[in-house]
Amino acid sequence: MTTSPSPAAASRSSSNGASPASLPRWRSFLSTLNWRRDPGYEQRTRESEIAILRERQKRLRIEKQIEQIDERTKQIENETEQLRRENARLAKLNARDDALSALIKQHCFPPESSSSPPKSTETDCGLSSP
Repeated sequence: MTTSPSPAAASRSSSNGASPASLPRWRSFLSTLNWRRDPGYEQRTRESEIAILRERQKRLRIEKQIEQIDERTKQIENETEQLRRENARLAKLNARDDALSALIKQHCFPPESSSSPPKSTETDCGLSSP
């Protein structure tokens, strides 16, 4: 903005057709100055507003991504807990299976000193001899 006294400006009428005497004191003072609007001001203002809008949009995208990540994290935590429960159930079943297998081996296949297999009957553990 350039300001320099201009006596010619004081004698001219304002752009709206009012005489300088009918203008408010501050407006009359401004009309005595050689005042020119900064041509880049509006451009810089628009650029600032656009930059602010872009930052808001960027922030909103980031917030949406954070929400999606939080939802996915909760889903993974739920799936992890479900897998832990399933693993615990399977571990119990495996332990039960191992115990049953040990009992079957103990009762159906007793250790013997001879190397020949024992003769089994149909009543022995449900197995028949070949």
